Amino acid sequence: MDIGIEAVSTVKQIIQTDRAPQAIGPYSQAIKARGFVYASGQIPIDPATGQFVAGGITEQTEQVMKNVAAVLEAAGSGLNRIVKTTVFLADMEEFAAMNEVYAKFFTSDPPARATVQAAGLPRNARVEIEVIALVEE
Repeated sequence: MDIGIEAVSTVKQIIQTDRAPQAIGPYSQAIKARGFVYASGQIPIDPATGQFVAGGITEQTEQVMKNVAAVLEAAGSGLNRIVKTTVFLADMEEFAAMNEVYAKFFTSDPPARATVQAAGLPRNARVEIEVIALVEE
């Protein structure tokens, strides 16, 4: 089925907010399409400074989740509407510390999740998290 470029642009919307770090490559912060928002991976950059937050995995996970929340809010969604997350860790030894912070953002009905160790993350981040969430059309 050939739907053409014009039809595609009507079913997907680019999401952009200054409350989360700007994309550091040729991708969008998120795409809203057919009742879902697909958010690109967020790393621990403070959008106000453009720099990594100080500290280790705990502080980095906190900032990543704040960035995820900002992108979802811009899309008309929220953390409570996430259905799936993928967590990328630089070191699986930091899983427990990341998980402790992550759990604070999902106190009930947590989303499905995969957690993997990555050989390297952008700008040497300790953690990156991408999400898929429900959104009103």
